[in-house]
Amino acid sequence: MSRLYLTTARDEIARRRPLVPKGRVVEAWVDHHDGNAVWIGDETKTLLDEAGGAFKVDLSLPSERLPVYYGPKVCDLESMPREESLKARVLSAHGIAVAWITLDRFGERASYEPPSPTDPVFHLRRVGGGAGHIWRLFQTRREAIVYMAESFGPDSEGAEWAQGLEVSDFEDLVRRFARPETSR
Repeated sequence: MSRLYLTTARDEIARRRPLVPKGRVVEAWVDHHDGNAVWIGDETKTLLDEAGGAFKVDLSLPSERLPVYYGPKVCDLESMPREESLKARVLSAHGIAVAWITLDRFGERASYEPPSPTDPVFHLRRVGGGAGHIWRLFQTRREAIVYMAESFGPDSEGAEWAQGLEVSDFEDLVRRFARPETSR
């Protein structure tokens, strides 16, 4: 089971990053609510561990507790971001779930320019990937239910996905599934 990690060791990430083998990518997302904290996934943590011993993390969450909705029209798979990077990005904004919205329900490519890094709609693709992807993060179950019903239709697979989200908000996610870490 893969995990996502919160760490306050930003300086240590910067120190170890140059020690990571060429061609490997350290993906770290600064927490929007605490600029001293960073979210990373298992692969990044492993790279950091290998570059200098056990990397200090403060808490972790099972990655499967952060659902992703891809929908029936998912495409451009070769440029899809690594799921751990996507989920770490969502956690950085204290999101509980994320939906792929690159294509709308009619199959048309969506266009959107987020006005700020805190916008719930963002672009993310695989490092070095081709086609870009647009994502919509959700900070509450209610927000997901409303958005998915309006965007995909009230009787859609997307609306059903939103109804099935198991936590109500970020605090609920952390309270139910996070565990403190020492230096795993």
